[in-house]
Amino acid sequence: MVCFEGRILERLRTVAIVGVGLIGGSVGLALRRRGLAADVVGVGRDRGVLEKIRHQGAIHRGTTAFEEGVAGAEAVVVCTPVNRIPDDVRRAAEAAGPDVLVTDAGSTKRQIVEAVERHPRSASVFVGAHPLAGSERRGAAHASADLFQDRICVLTPTHRTPPEQLRRARAFWTSLGSRLVEMNPAEHDEILAHTSHLPHALAAALAASVPGEWQALAAGAFRDGTRVAAADADLWTAIFRDNRGPLLKALGHLQETLDAFKYALMTDDENAIRQWWDNAKKRRDLFDAQHRDIEPDSKTPS
Repeated sequence: MVCFEGRILERLRTVAIVGVGLIGGSVGLALRRRGLAADVVGVGRDRGVLEKIRHQGAIHRGTTAFEEGVAGAEAVVVCTPVNRIPDDVRRAAEAAGPDVLVTDAGSTKRQIVEAVERHPRSASVFVGAHPLAGSERRGAAHASADLFQDRICVLTPTHRTPPEQLRRARAFWTSLGSRLVEMNPAEHDEILAHTSHLPHALAAALAASVPGEWQALAAGAFRDGTRVAAADADLWTAIFRDNRGPLLKALGHLQETLDAFKYALMTDDENAIRQWWDNAKKRRDLFDAQHRDIEPDSKTPS
């Protein structure tokens, strides 16, 4: 894992955003607020939704014609669900000009990058990315121009990534306010299985474990522990399936931790229970120390 400081992006003529939801809408708002693109094009499936997004200010114009939307772009950001990203990247690479940069915002990386790199054209223009910024809320209505400010964005170049495209991707995401970390796609998926995908699964498991009629007695711990379980089911189904190997490993680690707690309770081992909690508290304190510069809010890595 390597941290980078990218140079500031030179103003682009046209940026196309494929999939203008929470992340795509935030990309558009950030580009426009920072004056980084003269023309921001939203590419989607619903003209009515695209028109609402245009009025919101996230894009200059919208289109449901994919190839037309990306044809003149200098940069294309693919923000569709992870199971659609490889095909959308390939389509964008084929339809756009020879010097286009194509990047994405997918929460998984290995399968996406491998699929994209099976095609020489898309491999020559693509740099995988994952901005660790998001929310359980869905849609461009919740987008923010500051969503990426001081948040980590992971870039996942491989030996096939052209150095110039990597430099351009660094500049693009840095200019939106992100702090850059680079690692290979498999390492990304291993880490995110533990730090993001497992917490989402755990939140859903906790929410499903408490009967509805008991929730009148639930308070802050239940609220905070289950917040991300309100996220979109289709989105997280695709993420879980795409990263199932590393996620199964993460679930195994979680099960070992729960088994240790269960055994300590069964044997009424006061010291073991205290040590189990103290270890967790130390990990949480470390997280707080590393993220002290980021104000707590409703945003969560995705």
